[in-house]
Amino acid sequence: MSQPFYITTAISYPNGRPHIGHAYEAIATDAIARFQRLMGRNVRFQTGTDEHGLKMAQAARAKDIEPRALADEMSGYFQEMDDALNISYDRFIRTSEPAHHEASQALWKAMEANGDLYLGRYEGWYSIRDEAFYDEKELIGGEGEARLSPQGTPVEWTVEESWFFRLSKYQQPLLDLYTSQPDFIRPESRRNEIMRFVEGGLSDLSISRTSFDWGVKVPDSDGHVMYVWVDALTNYLTGLGYPADTRDYRTFWQKGGDIFHIIGKDIVRFHTVYWPAFLMSANLPLPKQVFGHGFLLNRGEKMSKSVGNVADPLELSQAFGVDQLRYFLLSEVTFGNDGSYSPEAIVQKSNSELANSFGNLAQRTLSFIAKNLDGRMPQGEKQDVDEELQQSLGIAAYAFRMAMNDFAPSVAIEAWMRAVFACNAYIDAQAPWTLRKTDPVRMEAVLGTLYEAIASLAIMIQPIIPASATTLLDQMGVPEGERSCEDGAFWYSIPADSDFILAAPKPLFPRLELTEADA
Repeated sequence: MSQPFYITTAISYPNGRPHIGHAYEAIATDAIARFQRLMGRNVRFQTGTDEHGLKMAQAARAKDIEPRALADEMSGYFQEMDDALNISYDRFIRTSEPAHHEASQALWKAMEANGDLYLGRYEGWYSIRDEAFYDEKELIGGEGEARLSPQGTPVEWTVEESWFFRLSKYQQPLLDLYTSQPDFIRPESRRNEIMRFVEGGLSDLSISRTSFDWGVKVPDSDGHVMYVWVDALTNYLTGLGYPADTRDYRTFWQKGGDIFHIIGKDIVRFHTVYWPAFLMSANLPLPKQVFGHGFLLNRGEKMSKSVGNVADPLELSQAFGVDQLRYFLLSEVTFGNDGSYSPEAIVQKSNSELANSFGNLAQRTLSFIAKNLDGRMPQGEKQDVDEELQQSLGIAAYAFRMAMNDFAPSVAIEAWMRAVFACNAYIDAQAPWTLRKTDPVRMEAVLGTLYEAIASLAIMIQPIIPASATTLLDQMGVPEGERSCEDGAFWYSIPADSDFILAAPKPLFPRLELTEADA
């Protein structure tokens, strides 16, 4: 039996509505989760919202409402986005849940029992926007200039009583981890950044606050709430039932193994330095990999509320289609690098590859079968050229599988498109519309090969465009039990005794047009 597969997004900080960057992370993680399910894996996929911290408290105060009311409202927008974008999460977690408070306090006590916590006084620089502490050496500016964090966010000098975590104790264990598991941090550029940071020396970490109370209470310590990142990172355990000995916890975490966190590159440090150190301290298994993806840029520019170029993912999906948006983001952006989008680019990619190349291939083939065979499943003996097309799809399927296993959806889609192009070249060369008059037996064999190829392409692309692929497979009468493929070959064969009758198909991908509002 294959190793269980646990994958998470970062939990989103809901002090504002979701933007296209949140959607991109959810879509990419969803595609990976769907692919692993397609391969027969026992998959657990978690996402959610990170609702505590000073930033949330301040945002609620500005609206003159309680932090919990703000969290309820904003978290709802993120869950609405996930549902609208067909994100197949198994658990949407909210850190304001009582179960999460229990889990965070259990992790705290485990670190305390290991002798890694002590009470002290924090004096240093803190970024409210990042919810992060920074050493003097990390700051930008000085001598008359405003001090900024490495992310360019304002910092302020903070003095308060605090609990500390002995992060310095874990400097060498972390370096040993990075050396023994080179793929623990991906891509390589993120790994190099973190290696240099840890090699430069680690200071003990302030992990509680007394200046506000919107957070998880520190056990047996009046007036202290946990530093938001202790609380936030614990969500990956909470969603499995920790500290209880649940089946999910035993299956997906306690035994270690395939545990993956998909996060933005701006929070790699928290997930690859603080999180593994906390887990080491609590004597818990570590994730297998943390993957820090890049940012999405609007026409090459960083999104900013002040500039007014922050895109609403629901508006984009309503304008262009959910699967069209998913396909564009996963094919256009190399996972791990920054990428750019624009309405014009979404329209061009969708029309060129989905509508013209794949959609038209399916439409003309299935329409031809419905009209000329009265919808009967085509049969016929294959010739060498037919076997060659099947081999081409087999090569593409192998490349697709390898790329998706490597978290490279854009590379996987390139392989899939090569197979689509091969099918289009095949139908043009075999010309079943000509064979109808000259060799109807050969025509049927060609149509059978095309039918199997199109069904196979639809099965393969399910993780990327799940709704469209499902619609096509439904139209084609492919049984639900034959839409996964543990060996990754993805080839679907028409049963010899099939009595399915194909109706005239409906177009999958209508051509998109830019409106003045989109441009």
